[in-house]
Amino acid sequence: MNSRLILAVAGGSLALLGLAACGGSDSAGDVPAKGSVIGTSDSSLGTIVVDGKGMTAYVFDKDSPGSGTSACSGECVEEWPAITTSSDHPGVDGVTGKVGTITGADAAKQVTLDGRPLYTFHDDEDPGDAEGQGAEGGLWWVVSPAGAKITDSPGSTGGGGY
Repeated sequence: MNSRLILAVAGGSLALLGLAACGGSDSAGDVPAKGSVIGTSDSSLGTIVVDGKGMTAYVFDKDSPGSGTSACSGECVEEWPAITTSSDHPGVDGVTGKVGTITGADAAKQVTLDGRPLYTFHDDEDPGDAEGQGAEGGLWWVVSPAGAKITDSPGSTGGGGY
């Protein structure tokens, strides 16, 4: 009888281990593939670009696409940290727009998407947060994998920010 009990406990333990190995978080897709600087995630705004930690990526309307510079400096950089890389050809996961780099604040290589510098927002605490959407009177926007700014409010089908 003891051997049956031991086999039952062992079998149950193996089944639980198997489930844990196959399972994932219910926020699958929130973090890009390992080694990617940017990737994509599903959100209330649709499929969006995120950094390598799964944090929402934003573009700034004061940046001129293709200019090779960022208009965000000083206090702006503290609230809107640049997405940076050490590579001239950053790794991406699911992003379809043209990815590149510029020399950003502190001479770091800032990642660009279709010529627009990418940023995160310091008030976003967890992957999937988009507290910066439409911020500062509609200057900051979440970005799509193709590089287009998304101007919808979370959960809406159209509009212009909050």
